[in-house]
Amino acid sequence: MTGPVYHRPTTLQAALERLAERPLVVLSGGTDHYPARVGPHAEEAVLDIGGISELRFIREEAQAFVLGGRTTWTDVVEAELPPWFDALKQAAREIGGVQIQNRGTLAGNLCNASPAADGTPCLLAADAAVELHSVAGPRRLPLADFLIGYRATARRPDELLTAIHLPKPDRPAASRFLKLGARRYLVISIAMVAATLEVDDGGAVAAARIAVGACSATAQRLSELEAALVGRPAAPGLGALVSEAHLAELQPIDDVRASAAYRRRAARTLVARALEDVVRVPAEAEENAA
Repeated sequence: MTGPVYHRPTTLQAALERLAERPLVVLSGGTDHYPARVGPHAEEAVLDIGGISELRFIREEAQAFVLGGRTTWTDVVEAELPPWFDALKQAAREIGGVQIQNRGTLAGNLCNASPAADGTPCLLAADAAVELHSVAGPRRLPLADFLIGYRATARRPDELLTAIHLPKPDRPAASRFLKLGARRYLVISIAMVAATLEVDDGGAVAAARIAVGACSATAQRLSELEAALVGRPAAPGLGALVSEAHLAELQPIDDVRASAAYRRRAARTLVARALEDVVRVPAEAEENAA
């Protein structure tokens, strides 16, 4: 079969069988798909997965939370989730307007693989993995391995991203998302940061996961900074530890929104502020409890 075609299956199995037959453009919420096709464009063969209800869920398991491939940003905002989800909830509230949040999906955001995708740093900071399905069965990849370049992923043409797995932290954890843009709402990021800290019984950082978006072809974890934070008191002043060297993994560019130099300076400031905000969360919780 050649030429334009439109499929809207209602089961995952039917969708996978269609993908096995020929390459198709996968359409979920459509919030990235349609804006990219304003004006003349080539006709496409489309697989609309919007009718597959079995892929829309948020489920708690023994070791992880699992978000289905059709889970929307509004679903995340409205769900009862532990505090380490706060960064993802904060990002979800800044994905376009409410209409976009109602339609757009986390999986679609990942598959679009924009460097400025707001959800990606939060999911990296949550140590997320993605589940991909084909007619041959499922496979799972760490999110960092799924995102392989500018608007490029490791998804094969015969696969669907069916779920996102977020492992539960080993210790009490908190997270924070910060975004810099030219205005408050409906804006593409100049730089953004997500930070997750796990704290041990002595009040020290036991694990740190920090990711920066819009400053490289894909969002990047700051591995050297994460290692430097372990063992430090999870207290005000933590942000002062962030140095220029900790951002060496970033590769910002000059574009119409900002220069590379500005992005790098902004990222350092956002990382420091995010860390200060994260350590403030447990302190405020203790004060409220008292």
